[in-house]
Amino acid sequence: MKQDWQDRFWVKVSVGAHDECWPWHAVLDRDGYGKFYLAGSRTVLAHRVAYERLLGPIPEGLVIDHLCRNRRCQNPLHMEPVTMAENKRRGESFSIKNAKKTHCPQGHPYDGINTYIHPSTGYRHCRECKRVRDRVGYIPLDAAGKAVK
Repeated sequence: MKQDWQDRFWVKVSVGAHDECWPWHAVLDRDGYGKFYLAGSRTVLAHRVAYERLLGPIPEGLVIDHLCRNRRCQNPLHMEPVTMAENKRRGESFSIKNAKKTHCPQGHPYDGINTYIHPSTGYRHCRECKRVRDRVGYIPLDAAGKAVK
């Protein structure tokens, strides 16, 4: 008898209490999310299967955010459908950590007056730090690395 996909799915999950993470114990993708082979030679993200099976369809245009920050978790109560932009804002990537900074490394505020955003890169630059660098000015060096007078 052919095994039902739901039986194959749930045997790969350690289901616990409602407030606990339910870890995936099978193949993970390169980002650490569970992968599951569904019928029709289709591999899907396991947490999406768990969410849709237990809570219903994921609304169009939304992705699933793990509120517990555990990518292996299959507990749908630890998941929330959000926009991709919101999911990225909640993330922990280098660019998100930088975007959350309110001051430059020298302590000057990143605000509307003191912040320059480079048009092609989108990087933030501190205007006060640039003013300080400009005041010091360019000092030419000779071949030995000594200041030329």
